[in-house]
Amino acid sequence: MSTANVAPEVPTTHKACVYDKPGTCSIAIRDVPTPAPGPNEVLVKLTHSGICHSDHGIMMNSWKTLPVPTKTGQVGGHEGLGHIVKLGEGAEKAGVKIGDRVGIKWVSSAATVRKPEARADLCVLLPAPCTEGLEGLCFNQRISGYYTPGNSHLRQEQEAAARANSPSYVTPIPESLPGELAAPMLCAGVTTYSALRKCGASPGQWVVISGAGGGLGTVATSLAARGMGFRVIGIDMPGKKESVLESGAEHFIDLTQFDDASIGKEVKKLTGLGAAAVIVCTGNNRAYGQALSMLRFSGTLVCVGMPTGEQVPIANAFPSTLVQQGHRIVASAVGNRREAIDTLDMATRGVVKFPVRTVGMSELQSVFEDMGEGKITGRVVLDFSSA
Repeated sequence: MSTANVAPEVPTTHKACVYDKPGTCSIAIRDVPTPAPGPNEVLVKLTHSGICHSDHGIMMNSWKTLPVPTKTGQVGGHEGLGHIVKLGEGAEKAGVKIGDRVGIKWVSSAATVRKPEARADLCVLLPAPCTEGLEGLCFNQRISGYYTPGNSHLRQEQEAAARANSPSYVTPIPESLPGELAAPMLCAGVTTYSALRKCGASPGQWVVISGAGGGLGTVATSLAARGMGFRVIGIDMPGKKESVLESGAEHFIDLTQFDDASIGKEVKKLTGLGAAAVIVCTGNNRAYGQALSMLRFSGTLVCVGMPTGEQVPIANAFPSTLVQQGHRIVASAVGNRREAIDTLDMATRGVVKFPVRTVGMSELQSVFEDMGEGKITGRVVLDFSSA
């Protein structure tokens, strides 16, 4: 009998937090069918999941660039981790086995259209994003928690489906790393690490993190300062100053004390010439408009945060100024599988330190309400043992 068909007994239903009224801030806890893992899929018994602002955007239907609205009853989440309890047909070829502790990321699978005779991780068309370490741009990707069964809002004793591929799109998680620290690495960590790698700054140079006190920002600040050797200036609301400095920033700028014209001057006052890079972690159009004024010559603006509502061009991004200053504007989606492993390694070694708190399923509604009002500092993680 194939090991792909051997699994512990699992229930036919489980508790899940679902978006019961997409377009509004509303969560319902319901019994839903436990999915059976299909070919190249695994079933994971979850222990933790980070709560990401992307979950809020999908729930609220506030990202106008998404192809279709979120469906009623969607289970959200893309920072889940736990242990594999069942393998679908062929999943063992990805090098995973029952009992492995793994994480589930934003991209649950990529390169799903394949040549039958080719390796499982090669697309039909080459070159393609997923074959160049850019699976976040893959033409055939599946997104956890958006028209794919979500994985993060489920009880500890129950299961969720995640895609396995070759190499697996579930990420190995060291047993020594606490779940509340591991979960944020699966989106906030890998996303900001990838952005920092693209920013062009060298160790010892100044990097500004705009939105430094949020879930993305505190992780980005810690990775930049402690993991990559950058000198960090964090920008956010005054109530987030302590968390930003504790995460590793040398300076904090209270954005309420400056207007669009003066905030760039403040950065240059602190740095001399300006920052080598600005990483915009907040989904705020005004932050993007301010960022270019903070850069030194040949500096880079890295777009990470996704503004909601109607799309607005980046203010002050005049071609003549970009040419004269040698400025670059680059975008960074989620990182790749290698970057996820690197990020988790830094977390395991204690390099990454950021504010984090855990909550149960019944508290998810209030977390989303606070998130919508910009009140969240650091990262919030669902601990299903306290659901």
